[in-house]
Parts: sequence; structure tokens; C-alpha cells
Amino acid sequence: MDEPVVCKTKVANVNGIHARPSYAIVSAALGFEATIELHCDGRVADARSILSVMTLGAAHGAEIEVFATGPQAQQAALRMVEILTAEQG
Repeated sequence: MDEPVVCKTKVANVNGIHARPSYAIVSAALGFEATIELHCDGRVADARSILSVMTLGAAHGAEIEVFATGPQAQQAALRMVEILTAEQG
């Protein structure tokens, strides 16, 4: 199995990961040939599941680790970081 691509970032949106950023994460994740997980405070979310992402409960400033595996893992992880570091959404 491929080694995962791991990126660490913090949630920049002042409202945390609420409905709109969750939708952006899932929409982006579905466009990649990769398995993507978001880790926060011991919890894990499947980036392809809106319910999973929303229940992660990541507030503004929360540290997120993005784990991606698969052919497009690098691109997928970087896109997740872009979304998580967006101040609006």
C-alpha cells in the first residue's frame, strides 16, 4: 500500500467547518482518485461524506491532519488544505 500524504493545517473559517465548507470539502474530494481522511482531536472524518465531515466538529483554529492515499493523493491533500485555510466559505 502507498504511504499516505499527510498535511497539517488549521481551520481558518471563523465559523469552523460548518455546512458550506463541508460541502466544498466533499465536492472536491469526490473529484480525486484518492481516499481522504480528516483527523481532528482524535476524531476521523471521511472527506467524501458530508455527515462525517460535519460531525468532525472542527472549530476555528482547530488543527486538522489531512491523510490522503491513492494516485491523486498529493493533489487531493493540497486541495483540502486550500479549503480548510480559506477564511470564507
